[in-house]
Amino acid sequence: MSILIIDDSPDQRNLLRMMLNSAGHTDILAADSASAAFKHLGLDGQGQGAVDVDLILMDVMMPDMDGIETCRRIRANERLRDIPIIVITAKTEPEYLLLAFTAGAMDYLRKPLNSAELQARVCSALLLKHEMDRRKAREQELQERTEALRQREQDLTKSNEELQQALKQVKVLRGLIPICSSCKRIRNDQNYWQRLEDYLQEHSEALFSQILCVECAKKLYPGVYKV
Repeated sequence: MSILIIDDSPDQRNLLRMMLNSAGHTDILAADSASAAFKHLGLDGQGQGAVDVDLILMDVMMPDMDGIETCRRIRANERLRDIPIIVITAKTEPEYLLLAFTAGAMDYLRKPLNSAELQARVCSALLLKHEMDRRKAREQELQERTEALRQREQDLTKSNEELQQALKQVKVLRGLIPICSSCKRIRNDQNYWQRLEDYLQEHSEALFSQILCVECAKKLYPGVYKV
């Protein structure tokens, strides 16, 4: 996991790097000012060169912009809001620490630094970040699944509506149909007798063409067909 050190003192940056390396942390970035840190984090207005950072260790007393304001600027960015920030300060007065926590710091380290304390605080912060990332990934996965299910339900609803519409347009013959055994007319629902072809055409999608079967042609045209 990546750690960003923000401190204007080269000696302090080297000391922090050495302590972190001894604890097995090798992915370490360093910045000598807030503006340099903003370039790493993609907050310089250029929108380029942003790197993924899992923890920020930041000195409070820095030129140009102090750690309190720097912390506040980082927290104002939604993309960076979940990065744990540990401030490093020689000032431990309650009102001063309150300013740091209000600005968004999650913890603090006193100067001069203690290696064991540093490693413990860093380990705790990285575990917290890992858990937050895991939960965010899970929430994103659940959101995507929910959206996929919602889309599937919408597709099924649309398909069902199309099917119901198609079924309404289908005409089906069913039930007992009264038909004259002599003329073959059918009695309709209004109690009128209709020609068979007229009734079928009204109650189905069938179309009729007028032709003669062989038997009828022989009866009607005996000169053409030999009976």
